[in-house]
Amino acid sequence: MEEKRQEEGKVQPKLIVLFLNTLYISTFTFGGGFVIVSFMKKIFMDKLKWLTEQEMLDITAIAESSPGPIAVNAAIQVGWHTGGFPGMITAVLGTIIPPMVIITVISFFYEAFSKNPYVALFLKGMQAAVAAIILDVVLSLGKGVVKQKSAVYDILMAAAFVCAFFLKINVVFIIIGAILAGVILLLFQKRKEGKEA
Repeated sequence: MEEKRQEEGKVQPKLIVLFLNTLYISTFTFGGGFVIVSFMKKIFMDKLKWLTEQEMLDITAIAESSPGPIAVNAAIQVGWHTGGFPGMITAVLGTIIPPMVIITVISFFYEAFSKNPYVALFLKGMQAAVAAIILDVVLSLGKGVVKQKSAVYDILMAAAFVCAFFLKINVVFIIIGAILAGVILLLFQKRKEGKEA
């Protein structure tokens, strides 16, 4: 009984930390899901050490390939991974409260905001910062793939980039292709292990 109380005591502060961090990330992040994923990586992987690099890569891949906003998808997974069902609810609440409040306020003053030249300059400045943050995410996650020292993954990553950037292939098809390549690779490895056994 005493052990159960101690465990609950540890979970609640963790949920508070999770909520405050997702609230902070969501409040001060502009530019979409990839920027939020970058902040999540810095806080939950680099600072708090709740996630490994591989887990963060997996979370990003699943969040991007699942329907719905990347930020909420990533929050669901980070929350589930760090605190189970209560963690998932906590992370999602922390992630959705700031945009709901900000969008509600903006909707009341939309006319004034849309014609204000200072707001336009502010948004252009944010675009430049967001581009830099997204580049940081790409480089960090790309390094994670390269560190695995797998020629197949390196080729797959390069092919996905060429398809998206140069050939302008819809990202949905690229993700489906990557999933199929991953399944084929897994089946090939299992078959190889079966022959060796």
